[in-house]
Amino acid sequence: MSTSEEPRWLDAEEWRAWRNFIAGQALLLGRLGRELSDGHDLAFADYEILVRLSEKADHRQRMTSLAEEVVASKSRLSHQVARLEGQGLVRREVCDSDGRGVFAVLTPEGYARLQKAAPDHLRGVREHFVDLLDEDERRVMGDVMERIVAKLRP
Repeated sequence: MSTSEEPRWLDAEEWRAWRNFIAGQALLLGRLGRELSDGHDLAFADYEILVRLSEKADHRQRMTSLAEEVVASKSRLSHQVARLEGQGLVRREVCDSDGRGVFAVLTPEGYARLQKAAPDHLRGVREHFVDLLDEDERRVMGDVMERIVAKLRP
C-alpha cells in the first residue's frame, strides 16, 4: 500500500467485532490456562502438546509436524518438550529411518496426567465457550476460524 492511499478504516460494527475478539480470546485462554495451572500444574501450551500426542495412534509425532499443529516455532516447541521431558511426561526419540528427525513421544505418565486434567479442562471449555454459543453460532465460529487458519497458516 502506498502512503498516499487512504486506509480502509473499520466502521463501528467492525471495531466491535475486532476488539471483542481480541479481548475474548485473551480472557478465554487466560482463564483456561489458569484452570489448568491451578488444578493440574500444566500450562495451556503444554496441555495442547499432550493432547496432540495422545491423538496419534502410537502417541508419537515428529517435532516439526507437532510445531505446526500447535502453532509454535521449532525452538519454542523444543523448550516446551524439554520442560515436559523434565517432568517425565514426554520423551524424545530419534527417527530410525533418517537419523535426523526427532519424535516427541507421550509417556505413560504424560497420558495419565492428561487423562486427569482433561475432564476439568473440557468443563472449562464448555462453560466459558461452547455452551455460550447456539448451534448456528458454533458452526459460524468454526467456519470463520477455519478460514483464518487457512489464510494465515504457512
